Amino acid sequence: MGDLHREKVWDPVTRLWHWALVIAVSLGWYFGEFMSFTTIGWHFYCGYTILGLVVFRIIYGFVGPAPIRFSALLVSPREIARYLKSVTRREPSGTRGHNPLGSLSVLAMIALLLAQASSGLFLESDDYFEAAPLAGFVSDAVSDPLTWWHKLMAKVILAVVALHVAAIFFYLVWKKENLIKPMITGWKLIRPRAADPHGSAD
Repeated sequence: MGDLHREKVWDPVTRLWHWALVIAVSLGWYFGEFMSFTTIGWHFYCGYTILGLVVFRIIYGFVGPAPIRFSALLVSPREIARYLKSVTRREPSGTRGHNPLGSLSVLAMIALLLAQASSGLFLESDDYFEAAPLAGFVSDAVSDPLTWWHKLMAKVILAVVALHVAAIFFYLVWKKENLIKPMITGWKLIRPRAADPHGSAD
């Protein structure tokens, strides 16, 4: 760990966005899983919030600091393979920004949440709620498959979140790398620039 140094990587906007998304997704899942006449409205509000946050993240991915831009998240198969060879080492990865696997996770989560929140806008009425705001613009032939996909993607997102949490514990216990603290303080242990292809926050 001698070649690692602390650097401010995650800017305040990114950190606030991350925790706002954590709260919105958690509450959205809860109100959807335990759906009733009194909770479905909150499920809708969580969906609107998630959609807004994802749209903001897409825009911020083009204009925000270097570590969270899409150009930093697009990694090659060679980078992924090289990282996988070192992932079992009992030492912090020291990457500036997301590591290659983390980059894939971010891209997957953005795509899944965008699809999930968007599909929810077109769902027809069910036992617990009135039709979604845009349901009247599509036929049952469109709404019914979207309902099926909406329920399926909820399970997929839950699996991705579980994998994300498992990875956090793996890095903490095995690699002695705390991934939560940097997303709170912004500071991260990284290796010298020459050893890391990702940019830093300015």
